[in-house]
Amino acid sequence: MTAKVVLITGTSSGLGKACAEHLSELGYTVYGTSRTQCPDTPTYRMLPMDVTNQESVAHTIDQLMAIEGRIDVLINNAGSGIAGALEDTSIDELRFQFDANCFGVMRVCHQVLPIMRVQNSGHIINIASIAGLIPVPFQGAYSASKSALQSLTEVLRMEVKPFGVQVVLVEPGDFCTNFTANRIYTKQSQKNELYREACQRAVETMEEDERNGCDPILVAQLLEKIIVQAAPRLRYTVGPRLQILGVHLRKLLPTWLFERLIMALYKL
Repeated sequence: MTAKVVLITGTSSGLGKACAEHLSELGYTVYGTSRTQCPDTPTYRMLPMDVTNQESVAHTIDQLMAIEGRIDVLINNAGSGIAGALEDTSIDELRFQFDANCFGVMRVCHQVLPIMRVQNSGHIINIASIAGLIPVPFQGAYSASKSALQSLTEVLRMEVKPFGVQVVLVEPGDFCTNFTANRIYTKQSQKNELYREACQRAVETMEEDERNGCDPILVAQLLEKIIVQAAPRLRYTVGPRLQILGVHLRKLLPTWLFERLIMALYKL
């Protein structure tokens, strides 16, 4: 039986790379993508794709279809993170964050869904974040983009299920990846004294949690289980136990108390 064809965006490092390596080792035909041209690995091929550019997305999907003729699994992992107070975040910076984490996912889905509908099968797995469930102070743009991605994914799941396409959300907490080193600060956050110290304290807490985060292989192993299921759940949360506990606590605690806990956690 021919191995399933898996396309994973954002595989130059971090979660995407770990997932590509793991699934290819299991025998799947894996294609990874990166904004810049990366060499193929011993187990999977790399294709250039900028999810913020429609032409780039369309060209890469066409290239993959010319090679394989099908796409069985799409894992939307590419994205970025912006830090800074919302008052210090310009509309252009907000647009950049949503373009990378939300609109980019939809660009790829727009190209892949017609293929999966013809196949009458396929899995689309969108990598969101626990930050979409528990918004993080001074990472508001990132949290908002991941929250929007959750809503889009829920709706997409209902709309395409009649065509045999399964859509799933994976919401990671903190993992030890290069996300910390790649964090972008808003321009104004480096100048505005009103928020600078509070932002620095909050980000230092985030970075410590990220450096001590889980091994990315946990996400890869979760994806391994999801893509063999004919009817996977909508939502899978994975990461440190305390962060997963926080997701459940938010449903149980009064808003004022949960807000105080989050503010205390980020030293606000």
